[in-house]
Amino acid sequence: MLGLPGRILKINDAAWLFAESRRTPMHVGMLATFSMPEDADECYLEDLVNHWRTVRTFRPPFNYVLRGPGLPRWGELTDDEIDLDYHLRHSAVPSPGGQRELGVLVSRLHTSRLDRRYPLWECHVIEGVEPGKWSLYMKVHHSQIDGVGGVRLARRMFSVDPDDRDMLPPWAVGTSGPDQSGVAHLDRKREEKLDDGFDPFAIVRSARSVVGSLAKTYAESATGLHVGDRAVPFRAPRSALNVRIQAPRRFATQIYEVDRLKRVAKAAEGSINDVFLAIVGGALRRYLDELGALPSTALTANVPVSVRPEGGAGVGNSITFLYASLGTDIADPLDRIRVVHESTRAAKDRLPEAGTTLMDTYTAVLMGPFLGQAVLGVGGLGPPDANLVVSNVPGLREPRYYNGSRLEEYYPLSLLFHGQALNITGISNADCFCIGFTGCRDSLPHLQRVAVYSGEALQELEEALGLP
Repeated sequence: MLGLPGRILKINDAAWLFAESRRTPMHVGMLATFSMPEDADECYLEDLVNHWRTVRTFRPPFNYVLRGPGLPRWGELTDDEIDLDYHLRHSAVPSPGGQRELGVLVSRLHTSRLDRRYPLWECHVIEGVEPGKWSLYMKVHHSQIDGVGGVRLARRMFSVDPDDRDMLPPWAVGTSGPDQSGVAHLDRKREEKLDDGFDPFAIVRSARSVVGSLAKTYAESATGLHVGDRAVPFRAPRSALNVRIQAPRRFATQIYEVDRLKRVAKAAEGSINDVFLAIVGGALRRYLDELGALPSTALTANVPVSVRPEGGAGVGNSITFLYASLGTDIADPLDRIRVVHESTRAAKDRLPEAGTTLMDTYTAVLMGPFLGQAVLGVGGLGPPDANLVVSNVPGLREPRYYNGSRLEEYYPLSLLFHGQALNITGISNADCFCIGFTGCRDSLPHLQRVAVYSGEALQELEEALGLP
């Protein structure tokens, strides 16, 4: 054993380990589907997998293993100590294949916990989805990577050059390995809004901002006297989404053109994120209404926000959270997106201005009651912190390739908690916006309907705005 036997986890990273159970595995995943190059032969995918099996160089976090007892900490394995045959799997969907069969397989793969005796990741190459296509499903423990960190790994792994060949697999790239993107990077100093380590006056201002934000938020949460459309923790209505969950997962997808969302955002005088939250609200309004379980007050979304410095990399999480109304109590799509816009604006105004260390403290205190429920396993028994997580992760700006295969679709899969049976995460991929719906199979029947209804909610919004 070499390297890092005592790298103790930050509290915000360790929380994902403490909250994990058989019914609440704490890993995140991605599903990418590729079109093979025109000159690919029938051995293309077999050759790719065989090449991957020969690459036994592992970069963080793919060479980290959890150590104990006591405080959780990462140990670093040597390359020879890692069993690649365990982590890399080659699978196929039943013939004749298709999106439904792929969804069933990925739902099953996303259900099982990662074994803590090994580094906390798996990589599945999947064939048989469609002629000339293949898929890649990966999962990594959330204590090691967040959504933005996952995208930065994808940016380093996938190339902008369709002619690149013999490319390295994910574990040989990691957070510190070779950048095979082919994108020219300007050397620039990493900047933060405030640096905790140099300016004592900035530290004081940051601390005041953090304490003031937390005090106002929890005062509003305790009294229910929040202003206007601002959403706050533990004031969400009880709903069918906020129940005790079981282990099996179900995964559904939806995809839109980014330009389509931009047109709607411009016409509504909002952002793409406002449009995303509004169509999620419209879809959930219809879905819960059909179940006879639509609350009379609006659902609240917990929205992760990256606070990772530009150019920042590394293992672990660098996120905080805000709360936003989804306007599910409003039938009119224009009124709904207005409420969503005002709610997100108010939530952003409440975020403190602070450097990395104090933002970690802010997040730990803000999410402490929710994560406390998760760690104790009592979620779903009392008032929900929020009804679901809705996340929008900035993705890949240009078309990307792997060994000549074009990346067509790129979907995120997320984690669930007791008391939170649905997670909806969107990510941009070149000119597309890909949405992954991760749900508890036993709690939410017909999850695919939420994906379908989100498309219809977008169309309703376009019609209300007079867009073609």
